[in-house]
Amino acid sequence: MRIVLVGPPGAGKGTQAAFLAKNLSIPHISTGDLFRANISQGTALGKQAKAFMDEGILVPDSVTIGMAKDRMEQPDAENGFLLDGFPRNVSQAEALDEMLKAESMKLDAVLDLEVPEDEVVKRIAGRRTCRNDSSHVFHVQYKQPKVEGVCDICGGELYQREDDSEETVRKRLEVYHTQTEPIIDYYRAQGLVVTISALGKVEDVTGRAMAALKDDAAA
Repeated sequence: MRIVLVGPPGAGKGTQAAFLAKNLSIPHISTGDLFRANISQGTALGKQAKAFMDEGILVPDSVTIGMAKDRMEQPDAENGFLLDGFPRNVSQAEALDEMLKAESMKLDAVLDLEVPEDEVVKRIAGRRTCRNDSSHVFHVQYKQPKVEGVCDICGGELYQREDDSEETVRKRLEVYHTQTEPIIDYYRAQGLVVTISALGKVEDVTGRAMAALKDDAAA
């Protein structure tokens, strides 16, 4: 299957993408991983991206599209892929359509993870990260440490990252509504959108997604 995963920040896209890709035996292709891989390997596109990022300028669509194209042409993506973070806007979605059309391929589904805005704010703004190790993450409501403000794993201080503040989260949501959400209507016009609730336990959301994709494929 060839799937695009969409949803607001805090919807759990990265977590769901990993589970779904494993269940469907297809590679999970995330924009973040593409950028990191191209920059660390010093590819031509990676050098271009780094130059823009070092200047504090948004990386142009052409560079992101080029990276995605190279990755989708790898042997492991021959029988499908799950795209996470790409396309990010309608022009990228149009470019992806052209790319696939040139290879006589098409998308099977666009999985839209739906989460109420207040829940997104609660999920992200409630996160607390360990100063010693950023992979140690807790939550004021959903995953409380045994001692408030102290990491259970290493005893480091827990703090709220600047990009997890409510103000920053709401700004990120504005960007999502303006730039990324329109691709849902773009794909809905093609009959590709499958919307599921991303509320509840991770495994419940995965089960919901798998069932919805199965139903969609059978339709």
